[in-house]
Amino acid sequence: TWTQPSLFHLNTQAGAPPDDFSKTGQNWGFPTYNWRAMAQNGYRWWQQRLGYMARYFDAYRIDHILGFFRIWEIPSSSVDGLLGQFCPALPLSKQEIASYGLTFKPSFTLPYITSKEIQKLFGMAAEEVKKGFLQESTDKKWKLSPSVDTQRKIEAALAGRTDSKTERIRYGLYTLAANVLFVKDRQRSDCYHPRIAALTTSAFAALSPTEKQAFTRLYNDYFFHRHNTFWAQEALKKLPALTQSNRMLCCAEDLGMIPACVPPVLKELQILSLEIQRMPKQPGKIFADTRSYPYLSVATPSTHDMSVLRGWWQENKTHTQRFWHDVLGKAGPAPAKADGPTCEAILNLHLKSPSMLALISFQDWTSMESMYLPIRTIIGATVCTSRWKICYKRTCLTKKSET
Repeated sequence: TWTQPSLFHLNTQAGAPPDDFSKTGQNWGFPTYNWRAMAQNGYRWWQQRLGYMARYFDAYRIDHILGFFRIWEIPSSSVDGLLGQFCPALPLSKQEIASYGLTFKPSFTLPYITSKEIQKLFGMAAEEVKKGFLQESTDKKWKLSPSVDTQRKIEAALAGRTDSKTERIRYGLYTLAANVLFVKDRQRSDCYHPRIAALTTSAFAALSPTEKQAFTRLYNDYFFHRHNTFWAQEALKKLPALTQSNRMLCCAEDLGMIPACVPPVLKELQILSLEIQRMPKQPGKIFADTRSYPYLSVATPSTHDMSVLRGWWQENKTHTQRFWHDVLGKAGPAPAKADGPTCEAILNLHLKSPSMLALISFQDWTSMESMYLPIRTIIGATVCTSRWKICYKRTCLTKKSET
């Protein structure tokens, strides 16, 4: 970034919309790519980067493959990801918003703050927050004081204070700053994006029934239909220049809020998808069916964002019981802890799936009963692919070798 700043947008932050890992989205804190500048020389920077990697590796994973379709771009004034917008995107004009039956109001881009909302967020500290951080507005509403009217300003104002009361105030002020229905497009000030997860806000709850219906139609169309063709075209401009520039096998992390345009593009370019049993891609499912995984995919029980098998087994007893009964076909109550045979059965589902590759973390390999040995007695471990077992050798360690 610092050696080739023209290839990046230095006034924005890359991240992700809200998902199962974060209700307020993810802010990764690094600049977004300037794809227009990269395209001018045929994405040479990417080709050089991957070409160097190809000297050492046979396969690579593109984390957050959606970044090549669109990235969640967050303004530098934000801490969390709620006020972000897709880039590139097709923002809505006031006329388009009206076509859904919703008359645009300037107040839709301002934080919706009422005394009821203040009391709900801050409790006994409500009056203190009003005096220190808010100003009375019109129609019995409030607004953030200029000194704290962005999340970064709030962060700076409360820096160094870590007591529980301050944490509640910080979280509440962040919530108020993001309590809007639309965010302005950063390229065209007369166009707008519906705020991600706006349907769960008090700003949305304050709309009339007719306005709620219109906003919901607009929201669903914008996030799930409007960009499909556009984003597919954007990805097909960039990805072939990368994947065809080297001999490595390309794998994609395609989890989260995946638009319908992604799977066809990955299939066309023969990029492997990522399949996670506890993060099914089929709506309404709790667990994915490993038997239905596509051949061009990587099957794995978990990613770096998730717990390993034994940890997951104890996180949600209701899910564990359903997995025990529905997936493993077992009767009775699920064991409190995942024993060796249970973990081995889960791994077998992945290893026997149609996926081209199966990746198993070392923690999950060692969760099988055949690895139940004191770690000091294990010299080495290899995978015996004919039986899907871990083979081991026991040896007593001497004091000299321990040293």
